[in-house]
Amino acid sequence: LPTRAARPAFFALRLTTRTATVAADYNKPKANLSLDLDNQWAYMKTHGDEGWQSFPSYFDLAVPRILDVLARHNFKITFFIVGQDAALEKNHAALRSIAAAGGHEIANHSFHHEPWLHLYTAEDVNAEIARAEDAIAAATGVRPTGFRGPGFSVSETVLETLKARGYAYDASTFPTFLGPVARAYYFFNSNFSKEEREKRRSLYGTISDGLRSLKPYEWQLKNGALLELPVTTMPVARVPFHLSYVMYLAGYSPAVARTYFKTALRLCRLRGVEPSLLLHPLDFLGGDDVPALGYFPGMKLSGAEKVALVDTLLAAYAARFEVLPMGAHARAVKERGALPRRAADFRHAVAAA
Repeated sequence: LPTRAARPAFFALRLTTRTATVAADYNKPKANLSLDLDNQWAYMKTHGDEGWQSFPSYFDLAVPRILDVLARHNFKITFFIVGQDAALEKNHAALRSIAAAGGHEIANHSFHHEPWLHLYTAEDVNAEIARAEDAIAAATGVRPTGFRGPGFSVSETVLETLKARGYAYDASTFPTFLGPVARAYYFFNSNFSKEEREKRRSLYGTISDGLRSLKPYEWQLKNGALLELPVTTMPVARVPFHLSYVMYLAGYSPAVARTYFKTALRLCRLRGVEPSLLLHPLDFLGGDDVPALGYFPGMKLSGAEKVALVDTLLAAYAARFEVLPMGAHARAVKERGALPRRAADFRHAVAAA
């Protein structure tokens, strides 16, 4: 500690430094952070692997690791939970730990995690979302008011159902031109039947999805308007930079992956885009943790390597943006006033503003 005579100046300096830090945080653009809590069985199901029906789970390994990383960065985020996982007793301790951590938001990621949700009838969509709500509320004590479709699956029917059920926002759009490339990768590495391929024919969207807006807007629906918070892709290029994609790049060069991610953040600042950054459990788990998912991009890395990279990337995110959970970001966006409105026409993409 400084001498008695020097203490007034010392504490004044500390106060000034803290004030400057708070001011710097206040002046940062807002952003949000969320995690789709897809379990092992969900990846197996989408990929067409045998054995997914027993619902193998890595939650007891993944969730504590995720919460530990978030605590180190003092982040509160939104967890999109699959209803089927919430319905299983074996997952309840892990899910309750998310709610018990305090400050994290709980949102709906459908019940069955089928990326062909957009093909459901209106009755089936309502049943799917309602069943997930009930299971999630029973497991966590929180009834969700935010939604993201599995595999970014969305339709006008889904949006109208969300509006009718009182949801505050949807977060299912993914404005990238690379959706068909990702779909082709999955088909190439899978052994789907003709029927299974048909179900998955719109997996990850179309090329025209790259024309959608990166900034928040409202869907104009028959029963009102619903806020959309798109998953952010790199401005201009419209290529993904959610962490699963960055992990894929890191499998070839961690330095390139870090540079790529920071470039995306700089472009967001330059273009006035407040990012919606997406995480998945496999951003924290390596091939050594889940050998059964070794086919997934980025699984060349170990769990320890992934966690170290996640720490670096999240620190870079926090240095440039005020990071909020999605619900808090949605409220901030709405408080600013009127937003652009777009027709929920999924036959073709709406040009970005």
